[in-house]
Amino acid sequence: MTLSGLFKLTLLLGILFLFFKSLPRNDRPEAGTVWKDRDFLQEYHEPYPVFPDGKPVGVRSITVDGAGQVWIATEAGVYRKKTGETAFLPVLPEADRGPAFSVTTDRRGTVWMSAWNGIYRAEGNTVVPQTGPPSPIAVLAPAPEGLYALGPHGLWLLGPGGWQKKTDTLARSVRAAVAGPKGSFWIASDVGLYEIGKAVTRRIVAPTELPSAYVKGVAFDTEGNLWAGALGGVSILKEGKTVRFLRPKDGLPSAEVTTVERAPDSTMWVGTKGGVVRFRPDGSRSLRFSRRWLLDDQVNDIAFDRDGTAWIATPQGVSAIRRRPMTLARKQDYFYDVLMKRHIRTPWIAGQCRLRTPGDLSTWEPDDDDNDGEYTGNYLAMEALRYAVTKSPDAKEKAAKAFRFLKLLQEVTGTDGFFARTIVPADWKTVDDANRTYTTRELADELVKEPRFKPVEVRWRKSADGKWLWKGDTSSDELCGHMFGYYFYYELVADEAEKTVIRQHVARILDYLMKHDYNLVDIDGKPTRWAVWSPGRLNRDPEWAPDRSQNSMELLAFLKLGYYMTCQEKYQKEYLRLIEKEHYLENMDRIPEQNPAWFIYFDVMLQSYVYPILIRCEEDLTLRKRYIKHMDDWMERRKGDRNPQINFLYGYATGKKVELASSIEFLVDTPLDLINWTVDHTKREDIRIVRSPVLDEWQTSELPPASIRTVVRWDKNPWAAVNGNPDIEREPVFWLFPYWLGRYMGMIE
Repeated sequence: MTLSGLFKLTLLLGILFLFFKSLPRNDRPEAGTVWKDRDFLQEYHEPYPVFPDGKPVGVRSITVDGAGQVWIATEAGVYRKKTGETAFLPVLPEADRGPAFSVTTDRRGTVWMSAWNGIYRAEGNTVVPQTGPPSPIAVLAPAPEGLYALGPHGLWLLGPGGWQKKTDTLARSVRAAVAGPKGSFWIASDVGLYEIGKAVTRRIVAPTELPSAYVKGVAFDTEGNLWAGALGGVSILKEGKTVRFLRPKDGLPSAEVTTVERAPDSTMWVGTKGGVVRFRPDGSRSLRFSRRWLLDDQVNDIAFDRDGTAWIATPQGVSAIRRRPMTLARKQDYFYDVLMKRHIRTPWIAGQCRLRTPGDLSTWEPDDDDNDGEYTGNYLAMEALRYAVTKSPDAKEKAAKAFRFLKLLQEVTGTDGFFARTIVPADWKTVDDANRTYTTRELADELVKEPRFKPVEVRWRKSADGKWLWKGDTSSDELCGHMFGYYFYYELVADEAEKTVIRQHVARILDYLMKHDYNLVDIDGKPTRWAVWSPGRLNRDPEWAPDRSQNSMELLAFLKLGYYMTCQEKYQKEYLRLIEKEHYLENMDRIPEQNPAWFIYFDVMLQSYVYPILIRCEEDLTLRKRYIKHMDDWMERRKGDRNPQINFLYGYATGKKVELASSIEFLVDTPLDLINWTVDHTKREDIRIVRSPVLDEWQTSELPPASIRTVVRWDKNPWAAVNGNPDIEREPVFWLFPYWLGRYMGMIE
């Protein structure tokens, strides 16, 4: 190589090095297709409701002292939470309790507080009243020159000589204040923003430099810029002149800004009436709102302790947003522990649990669900992958337990192939969807709304041995979930004896479907409401047109799996007949063209279940190539979902490893809190509410990150504008399955 060529190569390598170094560290997959697991900061929420008399006291101001004690000013007085304790207790004598307005820690570490009847100072474990400015004092603010006290009666400064009244003519509607550089002091009020200090006797910032006159919060960033939060947004000012405005279009969830604070890591936290948004120095931002993160979305004040924990004052109490180092492996350990503690019920069902008191995990109890079979199938696949990666006997044993439960769902019905949705012990007193009857009026009403409606009056039946109640009217998605789990168990875990059992079980179900023209017939002799795959219905009944493409794809996968496992020609013969005579492959090809009114996000996940079966079990190279092309096109449409289960299953099925960064982003960003808190994006002003991608749902114009969605099962639309109900905790298989699939594929080290 010439010297010129060597120089060019060195220059190119240097440019590439700088390019990759400039990418955010957590989004930089090493070698393009591998994530080497490493520490990240996992945020989590600790709520501290303050209800002294059974009613919230409305926290107005908050500070943290050098010992880690948290002090709050509330509608009912001043309270303190000592380090290591959970309760906030009053610090003033009962006779002095009443509205309090401000708490702060001065530069020497002394805590000051203002209440309806004056100013107090903390001295050890006691609180001492101070003589000085007349009450009430709205804001206490430390500065190098001392402590400022501001309120309806004016402005005072506590210096070495005691309290001195300042003569500046200022607004008396003071809401916040902060010391600035060069001896300046800035005051936020209902009539604007003031500056006083050594260089400026008194100056009011021009109204054109602010979103509005109602300035509620002020703080300086590390560049010396003043962030002034007001009704309408935030002004970022340099020497009194605005260099940038932040409004809802720039990421504020509400135009009603209530406070601004700088965190120890230089992030600027902007509190609003719709949550708190964090603006980082690198230009990125993140939102925290909903009961998952805050006791109330109205943020009144924010303070930080030495560890970087954010203590947030709200009308319902105090929320602490903490951080702790984690890796994906440690996060897996955490979620797996939760799964085993609260989400495996007899005989080995993986599912959600019910909270008798919404949001209170101490009140959890087992819960039945229509999709227990499907989601235990997901769990079975996860345990199979865990075994394949670790060769853990524990994973193998638990996978076998999950398979035996799914097999029991068929055996418990006493039929030659029908299987139940779920089972519960016969002595359970409460189940979802209890048996009922329909009047002729109700039945007529339902049939007009949906001619396909099937009235199921007896959903729960007792098993022949008297041990179980089993639930019928099993749906098509249940069989998809079962087959998904069977495939991974068969491929990755089962020995030859176990494979024989799986073959026989899968064949039993398929033979039952074939016997009934590919309908899943309940014990009443009629197909269940949703489990219909027959050509007569899908191809020739107009009411089944919405399911034609999806269900055609599913049945081809079921038959292909049956032939792959058993080598019985009857399954291959039927598979080819449905392709050649009934055009099921052409039906499947029309999935992208389906009427938009028929699209639901759940279908995307059902497709992800069956693609790997169609591709990896198909030996005909022409058909396999066609299935891979079909999944390639599907993946192109699904990239915007940023869904690790989709991304990794695509890689598993096709061998093409893509979308690693968005998959890791989801796994990192998913909260530890699995309570299904209601998340309502319709309150946000920084997004639009739209009818896409699902036409009959309200959704967000931007895909919310995992941290501010409801807890997913992947059947839920991740764009949903409103979702969640805090009376359940979701099982974490939605996270554990893609994690172990990523490990199995070598995409996560």
